[in-house]
Parts: sequence; structure tokens; C-alpha cells
Amino acid sequence: MGVINVTPDSFSDGGQFAAQKTSFSVSIDKVLRQAESMVAAGAALLDVGGESTRPGARPVSEQEELGRVIPVVEAIARELDVIISIDTSTPSVITSGAAAGAGMVNDVRALQREGALAAAAASEMAVCLMHMQGQPSNMQDQPRYQNVLEEVEDFLSRRVISAETAGIDRSRLCIDPGFGFGKSDEHNYHLLAHLSYFRERHDLPVLVGMSRKSMIGRVVDRPVDQRMAGSLAAAVIAAANGADIIRVHDVPETVDAMRVLAATVQHG
Repeated sequence: MGVINVTPDSFSDGGQFAAQKTSFSVSIDKVLRQAESMVAAGAALLDVGGESTRPGARPVSEQEELGRVIPVVEAIARELDVIISIDTSTPSVITSGAAAGAGMVNDVRALQREGALAAAAASEMAVCLMHMQGQPSNMQDQPRYQNVLEEVEDFLSRRVISAETAGIDRSRLCIDPGFGFGKSDEHNYHLLAHLSYFRERHDLPVLVGMSRKSMIGRVVDRPVDQRMAGSLAAAVIAAANGADIIRVHDVPETVDAMRVLAATVQHG
């Protein structure tokens, strides 16, 4: 899954699709060039997000998010044969995204916003339910768990039940333990080491997103733009431990790493 952030403030690549430097509006041509490059490199999904969820991020209005996301989804759907995911928690963006050609909603709030469950159910899109402790504005303020595996799994179990009760068939669901969303480095790496726990408990596809995050940066002591090697290591470990979808910024390099892992597994 290739990351396409149409935001001015995402932690790694915010602002790269700005139409001009003085104010933020999305350049569809820039987005399409990046999308084409990712698909050519082997991305099976593209995740389009119009609201940054980095620690301390400010919320954006519904209209602002719609204005960023929907034209991009329409353009990608028109030009490329790829599954489009929308990284959103907003019911109207879910509904409009489905109409524009998206095939998946990737929600860091696990459809907890009012109206999100109903919008996702009506859309018939695939849904990824993610765990987050707190909200982006405060999630990294001393996150605490008695048992991070059990608490994340319990939350995801409850959200799966809520989704099914709302009319979302289980075949449409996948889960994400939410690396970096209300977790310390210790929590993150414990989740990564035991990722198969979630597959065993749910028998649902598992999505992970660790690309370029602080959990990588603090271990390798590198700034955001120098975390590729660490991100590739995390991606390989996640895939080896049962992850089905790897959400990344560096698609060609991650595809190469996955091919080597697949060849190894094939001959194991």
C-alpha cells in the first residue's frame, strides 16, 4: 500500500503535492505522477489521506478534507487500475470517496465518529479498523497499558463486532494494531514481535504502517528522510509475522524486500 498524503502537515511527506508554495491546494498532476510511479513499482493499493494524524496534528474541517481527497480519488480512479483506500474518519468523506471510486476506508479511529459505521456499511467498501489510544492531539502523552497485546486485541475485537452489527460483512474487514498511535517504542516493538497474535485471534487480514515513523527513527537515530533501511527491516519483520498489507512511503524498495522474503519462504 503506497501512501499519498494530500496534506500540508503530515510528518513525512506533507506538502509535497501542493499546487503552490504560498498556500496549500492539491496539484492533481503531481499526485498522478506519484500514483503512477507507485503502481508501476508494484503497489496494489494507494492510501489517500487529507487529514494529518501525526502526534499533535490539528483537525481539518469536513469541507477541507473533502476538497483535498475527492478530486484525487476521482483522478486516480480515472487513470489507474489500482485499489484506492481513503485514510479518513469522516462519514461524508467515506460516502463521497466510495462514489468517486475508492474501494477501501482506512480509519485510524475504527469508525467511532458518529455516522461512520453507517457510512462504511452503506459504501460496500473494504474497511480497516485501527487501534489508537487517545486522539492525535494527545495520543503520545505518556501512553499506558497493563498488557498492550491484550488491550489492543480487546479493542479490535469490540470494533469488529460493532462493524458486523452495523451490517459490514466480516469478509470486508481487516485490522491494524496502530503502530505509533498512542504507544511507546516498547509497546510498538512488542506488537511487532507478536504480530501473529492478532491473526490467530481474528483470522482477519492485518495491515501495518510503520514507514519512516519515530519508532524507527529513535532506534536508528536518523531523521525522517533517512529511515528507509529501518523501515524496510520493520516491513520484512511484519510480513514474516503475518502482516498482509504493508503501508509504506518507499514502494519500489519495499516491493524488492517483499520479493526476497517471498522467495525465501517459498524455499523454506
